Amino acid sequence: MARPRQFDEDAVLHAVCDQFWDAGYAATSLQDLMRVSGLGKGSLYAAFGDKHELFLRVLRRYVESLEQGLRRSVDAAPRAIDALRNFLVATAGDPDGASARRGCLLANSTTELAAADPVVATEARQAYEATTAVLAEAVRRAQAEGDLPGTSDPVRTARALLAAQQGLTFMGRTGMDVGTLAETARSLAAQLLPPASGEPVTPPAV
Repeated sequence: MARPRQFDEDAVLHAVCDQFWDAGYAATSLQDLMRVSGLGKGSLYAAFGDKHELFLRVLRRYVESLEQGLRRSVDAAPRAIDALRNFLVATAGDPDGASARRGCLLANSTTELAAADPVVATEARQAYEATTAVLAEAVRRAQAEGDLPGTSDPVRTARALLAAQQGLTFMGRTGMDVGTLAETARSLAAQLLPPASGEPVTPPAV
């Protein structure tokens, strides 16, 4: 009979995620993974496979969390337009810019690995298509609520929002001043999410 695992799998995956996120895939060694996980080589490989398999496990977990978070944000927003704007401006949401400089694990990994790793490239495409689908649903809702022009194509608008958000993410990674990054995010939101009437939208009375 196999012995039960004597470690917290979620805690290990969280620690490993932070390691890959901060150092990148290539710069993370087996010794790094053993150090942050607290597991020996045999235990690590038995539980999660090799470095690549472990990385994919972490990446998929991260992507799932991103999609769930976006869905919750859209569902909880009083109006869908608020969630769409927040999707852009949240990139510059931390006052000291630390989160912006760290970037996004998916974006960082895509930049580092997609050209040489077809599995990571496929994971990234699927993740971005899933995000586009959630954003397109939000655009349709914003149109129904009268906050976006009904003539706009929801999928094209969603892809433009995603491209803008990813651009902001890369700019944040360069260490751009967080105030400038936030100003750029607001400018993009104004251009990509014009009010349906052509006039500023008045928030509904509470």
